[in-house]
Amino acid sequence: MAGKLLRGWVPGIDTALGYRRAWLVPDLRAGVVLTTLLIPVGIGYAEVAGLPPEAGLYATIIPVLAYAIFGPSRILVLGPDSALAPIIAVAILPLALGDTARAVALAGLLAIMVGLILLVGGLLRLGFVTDLLSKPIRVGYLNALALLVIISQVPALLGFSVDAESPFERVVAIVGGITGGEVDETAMLIGLGSLLVIIVLSWRKTRIPGVLAAVVGATALTAIFGLENELPVVGALPQGLPAPALGGLQWSDVAGLVLPAFGISLIAFADTAVLSRTFAARRGESVDGSQEMSAIGLSNIAGGLLGGFPISASSSRTPVAERAGARTQLTSVVGALLIVVFMLLAPGLTGYLPSAAIAAVVIVAAAGLVDAKGFLALVRMSRVDALLSLAAFVGVLVVGVIQGIGVAIILSLGAFVSHAWRPYRAELGRVHGLRGYHDLSRHPEGERLPGIVIVRFDAPLFFANGGIFDDYVRATVTAAGSDVRTVILAAEPITEIDTTAVDELVELDDFLASRGVTLIFAEMKGPVKDRLHSYGMSARFPPERFASTVGTAVDEATGTLRGDLDGTPWDDEP
Repeated sequence: MAGKLLRGWVPGIDTALGYRRAWLVPDLRAGVVLTTLLIPVGIGYAEVAGLPPEAGLYATIIPVLAYAIFGPSRILVLGPDSALAPIIAVAILPLALGDTARAVALAGLLAIMVGLILLVGGLLRLGFVTDLLSKPIRVGYLNALALLVIISQVPALLGFSVDAESPFERVVAIVGGITGGEVDETAMLIGLGSLLVIIVLSWRKTRIPGVLAAVVGATALTAIFGLENELPVVGALPQGLPAPALGGLQWSDVAGLVLPAFGISLIAFADTAVLSRTFAARRGESVDGSQEMSAIGLSNIAGGLLGGFPISASSSRTPVAERAGARTQLTSVVGALLIVVFMLLAPGLTGYLPSAAIAAVVIVAAAGLVDAKGFLALVRMSRVDALLSLAAFVGVLVVGVIQGIGVAIILSLGAFVSHAWRPYRAELGRVHGLRGYHDLSRHPEGERLPGIVIVRFDAPLFFANGGIFDDYVRATVTAAGSDVRTVILAAEPITEIDTTAVDELVELDDFLASRGVTLIFAEMKGPVKDRLHSYGMSARFPPERFASTVGTAVDEATGTLRGDLDGTPWDDEP
């Protein structure tokens, strides 16, 4: 039993015990290919986060190894992410005050906090919290983050730097630098050339990764022509392995990072959960969301303890691993070990790596977050969702990255309340030739049953919509005329009712009773009936006020059995 439980929480054991010899070569080959992407992307996102380049490699090595042990997905690749890097920068740089060592320590602390939040969330099976970011909100939020990352990398791409806070100030500064002659032509040529190489090779889907070709080519040109002193370069990495770097932290730092930690946790797991399910489905596998949450948490904790920063699953590196033939977690392990080899044997190579080439890598990766088609689809499908997406986009740009998370969540909750506040409601009637009772607004040829009004309200009844429900039923009954004696509520869509809505229901019942009209509930779910009982409504709404189906309610109201009032047989049930 204990062994089964251990293997359930440590999927790497199952993979190791069931490993097939036929997987070895594909995993090794995919690991080598993956490494060519892990190094430049890790360095690039470290720079976006305001950290030294080696931090990006530490944030790749340790989490990848941890996830290989605890992660439920066989080929998911973890590492620094374009959606998280700008949040990390905004969170730690104001607290670091220009001290690089302190920035690294704060980033590690932030990763540990994120990891603990995710680990606890996984143990409590709270994976559903990612629903706080609905699709429209996520599209707008990620589009804004992509734009911020791209804007931040344009100066490096062109060989100069800017000092500006807001994205609007940064754009103005970039334009000023371009028009003011600050562009380094050599850096610009290398940056734009790298950008072109990555895009063209990605578009043509060649066997050689575009990032590898661009980075190797830019590094070779710099070394051959001795340009390392004439244009900005990444600089040589320190030789050695990841190590603890959490010195000088205080409890006040924990308080200052709480909000960013929760925001990063939400985004990291939302992205990872979607990616994990997508790739698992392709392989005919399934992934437990809570286990995924715990694994991401443990990976973040491990990375934070050894010089890294918050990470999540990568939507750019995972497909590379898949296309390269990855079969298991061994691919990621090989990638991590090759980075270690690189840092031990050839850390000086990055002294010839132009910052412009890294900027090109980051820009292409960030552009992958842009979902213009998704936004246009929202415009076509729902103007409300499109406006929510646009509001999230503007919110991030105007109020800031971290505050934008709060804006996105508030908008998502607001969208839910809005949909539930004014749900679809309909009067039902009979349509000759069709079984059941149907929406009269969609079937103008339908007719109301004499003396009966059938209404449907497609939402839970709660404080925000109880009054709307009451008003709708009253208006429908009034419009039907004075001969109405029965109102049947087709209650199947009503999944919940709160105390405020119960008061509205009682007022509606009193109004109908004053007109000699009886309110009947048809197809009401058992738990909702139980809720009415717990509210003390049993005397007001006794069992005879409930019907198993709309048809049964009609039969009881008309005194006929599945028939029209003239005796003609009528099928009212599908």
